[in-house]
Amino acid sequence: MDNATERESVPEQQNPIGMDGIEYIEFATSKPQALGGVLERLGFRLVARHRSREIELYRQGSMNLVVNSHPADIPRTVNPVERPVISAMAIRVRDAAAAFRRALDLGGWEIPVHARAIELNIPAIHGVGESLIYFVDRYDEFSIFDIDFRAIPGVDPHPPAIHDMHYFGLVQYVGMDRTLDWAEFYGQILGFRPLPDTVRFGIMPKGLLLQSPCGKFCLQLIEPDGAAQFAPMEEHFQRIGLGTPDVISTARELEKRGIEFLSTDKVHTSERGALTASMLGGVMFELVHTNDGK
Repeated sequence: MDNATERESVPEQQNPIGMDGIEYIEFATSKPQALGGVLERLGFRLVARHRSREIELYRQGSMNLVVNSHPADIPRTVNPVERPVISAMAIRVRDAAAAFRRALDLGGWEIPVHARAIELNIPAIHGVGESLIYFVDRYDEFSIFDIDFRAIPGVDPHPPAIHDMHYFGLVQYVGMDRTLDWAEFYGQILGFRPLPDTVRFGIMPKGLLLQSPCGKFCLQLIEPDGAAQFAPMEEHFQRIGLGTPDVISTARELEKRGIEFLSTDKVHTSERGALTASMLGGVMFELVHTNDGK
């Protein structure tokens, strides 16, 4: 995601919706077993399955990752295909209904979510491309996964994270000259704030970094450059950033598990970060050095 100063140097920000981090990130794919194999190598464990839909919950440490292979029943949302796509981000908020109403008042596009029997109705708005942004206010002692999912017998429901890995954030590819539009969207509706160019994380030098109002994760907006400027491209979440206090040790452990990392003149594993090779047609993860294990 980008390098240099630590998040501790960033001034405190206002938090209009009481945001408290990421509850889960969701992939959509028609080949959940293949993606599950990748996630297992990354240290995630399958801990639960949805009661009525083809959805699986993977977890390690504080990270929940959902694999959705259920056919889409909402217009203009991701329909699972073989290549996994990041289809949703669920953010923790103080009051989900209030955050949702505020988002609509400020221009967010409503998603007509219809809960089935024994399912929670989680409010959501449209995000980039066909992705969704959910608002979740049940995540402490009692969570949405306690209602909608069945735990897998004999599996530790809270597997520890490899080297304290945690969600650092998401990288979003945007169209030419669209960075300011998206910065305004995330800032106005969710309270994100651009970080100065002197604040950098990881090994990728491009893009605008936005910090969440709770200070627990970032979004990175990247426009195409070079020949990519002239190629057709849909805006989308491109990869997940995983924070860790020791990138080198984490990368070595993941390599032992079968994860390959890019190693070129411009992109290679260092103390600041590492980028996995593309898997399953485009799935990538990025390690980012942090001094915390949130």
